Order: sequence, then structure tokens, then C-alpha cells
Amino acid sequence: MTAAAETFRVDTYVVDVLLRDLVGHDRSSAAFLVYLYLWRRTRGAKAASVRLSHRTIADELGLSKSAVQLALRVLHRRGLVKSKQRHQTDTPEHVVVRTWKKG
Repeated sequence: MTAAAETFRVDTYVVDVLLRDLVGHDRSSAAFLVYLYLWRRTRGAKAASVRLSHRTIADELGLSKSAVQLALRVLHRRGLVKSKQRHQTDTPEHVVVRTWKKG
């Protein structure tokens, strides 16, 4: 199966600053990959949020589930992703936050 040639836009801040911050400062390249993946599934698809399990994200990115959980902890702590669940075993709904943009 081949993927259709598609493009999506990402703020230059994500590559110029956030990449260096997450990979260099937080030492979490997985956090950058998860953020970029969630960006594509939300903002890149013109959606406000996306409901994805940790396992689904891990499978899509080729990461372990624990690496995705740790990455999301980093992203939550930094205020870059907000996730919510209706109950403890519910699949989380993720929202990508652009902390560098007002409004």
C-alpha cells in the first residue's frame, strides 16, 4: 500500500526551536516525534483533536508504548499537548497546543 502524496504545514518554531528543546534539553526525541505526529493528525488534518491510544501512536511511529507514555508526560509538562479521557480506560483525546501563539 502506498501513501498518497500529501503535504501539511508546520510552524517554523516547531523545527527551529521546539526540536532543539525537546531533543537537546529534555533529551526526548520521542517527544518531538509524538508532537509532530499529533500535529499532523490534528492541525495537519484541520481537526481540533484526535482520539488515539498510546499503542496506536507507538505502532504508527515505531516506538514502544512506554516511550510514547514518557513522551506524552514531557509534552503535558511543557504544555504542548493536552489529553483527556472520559474514564480511566478510555482512549485519550489529544489536543496540540501552540504555546508560542497568542489566542
